[in-house]
Amino acid sequence: MSQMLTRRVHPTRTENDAPTRPVGLGLAALTALVVGSMIGSGIFALPSQMAASAAPGPLLIGWGITGVGMLMLAFVFQTLVTRKPDVDGGVYGYARAGFGNYVGFTSAWGYWVSAWVGNVGYLVLLASTLGYWWPSFEGGNTFRAILVASAVLWIVQILALRGVHSATLVNTLVTIAKVVPILTFIAIGVVGFKAGLFSADVWGSSTTIDGGSLGSTLDQVKNMMLVTVWVFIGVEGAAVYSQRAAKRSDVGRATVMGFVGVLALLLAVNLLSYGLMAQAKIAGLEDPSMSGLMKDQVGSWGAGFISIGLLVSLLGALIAWVLLSVEIMRLPARDHVLPKVLAHENEHGAPNVALWLTSFCVQAMLVWTLFNSSTYTDLIYLATSLILLPYLWSAAYQVLLAVRGETYEDAPGRTRDLLIGLVALGYAVWLVYAGGWEYVLVAGLFYLAGTAFYVWARKESRQVVFTAIEKVLVGVVVALSVAAVIGFVQGFVTI
Repeated sequence: MSQMLTRRVHPTRTENDAPTRPVGLGLAALTALVVGSMIGSGIFALPSQMAASAAPGPLLIGWGITGVGMLMLAFVFQTLVTRKPDVDGGVYGYARAGFGNYVGFTSAWGYWVSAWVGNVGYLVLLASTLGYWWPSFEGGNTFRAILVASAVLWIVQILALRGVHSATLVNTLVTIAKVVPILTFIAIGVVGFKAGLFSADVWGSSTTIDGGSLGSTLDQVKNMMLVTVWVFIGVEGAAVYSQRAAKRSDVGRATVMGFVGVLALLLAVNLLSYGLMAQAKIAGLEDPSMSGLMKDQVGSWGAGFISIGLLVSLLGALIAWVLLSVEIMRLPARDHVLPKVLAHENEHGAPNVALWLTSFCVQAMLVWTLFNSSTYTDLIYLATSLILLPYLWSAAYQVLLAVRGETYEDAPGRTRDLLIGLVALGYAVWLVYAGGWEYVLVAGLFYLAGTAFYVWARKESRQVVFTAIEKVLVGVVVALSVAAVIGFVQGFVTI
């Protein structure tokens, strides 16, 4: 069984699969893609979410663990881009090369669904943020809010149809713009920081949130780490676009640079907030809580400034994730893992069929939110759960290469990469567990729906649909889906 799981799968492409075009995304564009996809809404809501979970002491421990875990994942993408330059598509390519076509498909499909579901969440929050000025948009799922969100969606669609290079240029400019309000908050936080507030209850022994205690140090660390999952999603952005990079080495550099930069911003925003206001008061702020802190420090103009920054940030994240979502469809379609029509590109080199499919899915779910109580948080948690398995497969692939010694015949670093891969794999497994079983069951439903596309692609190319081990994996997906349906009927799954 292990031999069947670990076989290598080489790309099967032809000259007619896609039009020939120059590739040339540079280091700045790739880094902006990583930063743009990681900085969305999470950092603006971080102060209250963290304050409700942990005191400063456990917070520092949790950030240390999370930082190491995610840094190891960043190193995994950096290493794999260098050691396997022939494998394109990041999380999809590594899963397929290490564990076969169907696992590669699940990685690509899960990533794609995660991307567009996350975009629905971004659009809902974007419309909701307009409620700061116009109350009729409050909540993000009113008729007017959905109408505006839909307009933004199709404007981004038009931009993306103009080609990857045009869209990434806009993303770079927007990424720069959205970092400005965050840096402004950090500067004001440094000036207004009060050490006495920060150290008032370092370990959270006496702080109560909504009448309840924060729990033990271990409980606080675990709770705050659950919050950090979403804010780091996107670290793989440059790896997904590896085929379009001007230099492969830039992909790894962009991944690590983008991650370190975003981690520094997250730490600064989170830690400084504890010195600006009492923890219990921070936990009670409405999202985006950064806005409430700014209002407390400099007045109402600060809240408006952060709200504008959030709108810019959401727009930038939306553009970045639209780009990632269609790229993760294009490459599997060229490898006969998804229907080849999804690899079709227009005269600007944009995967137009994949773009239209993605936007229609987003639009359908936007309309669905009109008649549903699903919130931004629900959508984001679902998007997060779907992207965790692709992370796990990438880390597992690095471990596999190091164990085999593949690509290490005449090069050092095998032991180091094995250790990095094992830490990243352990962290990825923990993230899947921490995400919650309800979301795993719902993810099974999405995988089962996508399997129809996989069968279509395999029959279209006259290739074997499922190997023996892949039939077992499909059985697991079916079982998860059945459990999810039963859960919805009986009420113990409520997503």
